[in-house]
Amino acid sequence: MFSTALYDKLWNAHIIKTQSSGVSLLYVDLHLIHEVTSPHAFEAVTQYVHNPKTTLAIPDHNITTNPERNKSTAFGSQIDLLRTNSKNHSICFLAGHDEKQGIVHVAGPELGITIPGSSIVCGDSHTSTHGSFTTLAQGIGSSEVGTTLTTQTLLQRKNRNMEVSIAGNLHDGCVAKDIALAIVNTIGTAGGSSYSIEFKGGSSQRMYVNFRTTLCNMSIEAGAKISMLAADNILLNYLANRTIYTHTLRDNTWKKLKTTLSTSFNKCVSIKVNSIAPQVTWGTSPEMVSSVDDRIPDPAVENNPDKRKTMESALNYMLLEPGTPINTISLDYVFIGSCTNSRIEDLRSAAYVVRKMNKPVAKGVRKAIVVPGSGSVKKQATSEGLDKIFKKAGFEWRAPGCSMCIAMNSDKLYPEERCASTSNRNFEGRQGKLSRTHLVNPMMAALAAISGKFQDVRRVL
Repeated sequence: MFSTALYDKLWNAHIIKTQSSGVSLLYVDLHLIHEVTSPHAFEAVTQYVHNPKTTLAIPDHNITTNPERNKSTAFGSQIDLLRTNSKNHSICFLAGHDEKQGIVHVAGPELGITIPGSSIVCGDSHTSTHGSFTTLAQGIGSSEVGTTLTTQTLLQRKNRNMEVSIAGNLHDGCVAKDIALAIVNTIGTAGGSSYSIEFKGGSSQRMYVNFRTTLCNMSIEAGAKISMLAADNILLNYLANRTIYTHTLRDNTWKKLKTTLSTSFNKCVSIKVNSIAPQVTWGTSPEMVSSVDDRIPDPAVENNPDKRKTMESALNYMLLEPGTPINTISLDYVFIGSCTNSRIEDLRSAAYVVRKMNKPVAKGVRKAIVVPGSGSVKKQATSEGLDKIFKKAGFEWRAPGCSMCIAMNSDKLYPEERCASTSNRNFEGRQGKLSRTHLVNPMMAALAAISGKFQDVRRVL
């Protein structure tokens, strides 16, 4: 049967040549680069970048989120090198003081350059975020960044198709982050490996764009480098207000970018969201997650010996005991930000909880920070007075950047500190040496900052 999956359509539209081995040479429409994976890549550019106009450089991983950073240009050697390499090869570079700067996977869509039907790569695993705009988007390694810079192409082996059908209505206090964590818990961190995921179903189609970006952003946590949703009028309206609005949308070709036969999928997973409560991770992998009203699971009841050992190791690292109610876990730090949850809708929902609680950050919480995903998000949030709501309650209001999602900048936990984080990974040491990370949605993080521990946000809405 002829395959008509959305992934197949996007893949076929970008094939230059397919080798006898099954590996295809794909054309890349947009290449996003940042300061961490590009230095070695530029060493491979012996003469020139193939198409500088389709490449955008944005410092985000190492850049400080200190609000005073605009008064200084000393952002670090990798950022200086990205600036120099971009200038030498006529690549657009968005400096820290540029209003358009931000986390690459937030700033790109905000600028309107993430266009349905295009192929997008970046030297970052969460490039799958852009698939929410009906693109063929994936993270690549440093060597592939170099190849893309010099040839505007990428060698890839085609994935199989997986459908994740989302049905039902979410409870108040639950958002796409909770769905994403529930999906990872259901299929595991390798369940999507070698697959491209297409999110379908009535619930996903009714979602705002920021919900969709969160779903695609976290597909890599389930092993899927590529994920996507079909374009629709909700996406069209979002892009209509962006800087770039191309013929791809105006001539209605975006309407053809959808799966036409359900039989195209090699694997199907169904998620009923009406049964999902606010999620909180308790271990050192996104799949180690439970509802906020649950208890820490007991490894002793796990039949799989390998999984039991992994659970025991995770709880030992997290300094948690089996049977502990999740809503009794105290926190030292709260982080609201990252490419998963730093868009304007995320900040609005968190600010709503802060305003409703009308209390300051708990005394036991050393610090609570809010990091907008881009300059445009920060500007919009400020115009709505969200910054004042956060600052009045004792949150720090920062400049855009990856911040505490990964310990590559000054935003880090002290050893053995515990953080409620809206980021995407809770690996050992992810937020600093011996750091302990719990992944939650923005409303849960805001409530945790004020309560000093995890609480069910549904009870305060």
